[in-house]
Amino acid sequence: MAAVAALLVPLAGCARTDAPPVVTDGPSPLATEVVLVKSGGIAGLTDTVRVGPDGHWTRTDRAGASREGQLAAEKLTRLRQLAADPRLAAEAAVTAPATMCADAFSYRLTVGPNQVSYVDCPPQATPPAVTAQVVDLLNGATG
Repeated sequence: MAAVAALLVPLAGCARTDAPPVVTDGPSPLATEVVLVKSGGIAGLTDTVRVGPDGHWTRTDRAGASREGQLAAEKLTRLRQLAADPRLAAEAAVTAPATMCADAFSYRLTVGPNQVSYVDCPPQATPPAVTAQVVDLLNGATG
């Protein structure tokens, strides 16, 4: 044991102390890709929006046509806040009840390990609050 300690003592002086400080103020970076799939409606559409951690987005329709863009700074900040909201994980743990709506839009949101689905069918169902905010944000910013 003493021999191991003797070998490690010279290494103790090699530890770096000039590591950059950890910044805790401001929004946290979006740690993962956010994916929103909107499907249904009378026309039977399927649109997929993918937003990267840097706010770059791609929207692809069911025919494969795509558009790209960059979220404005305030939209990216808001998306980061919503993605980090603990209520999102709670919403992912709830099974949405079946609805009887015809031609309604269905949404499936994936943020990291959390996946939340709902059918936009008022007044039968109330969309999950945080998920609906993300859906509105992404539809408005990429629509």
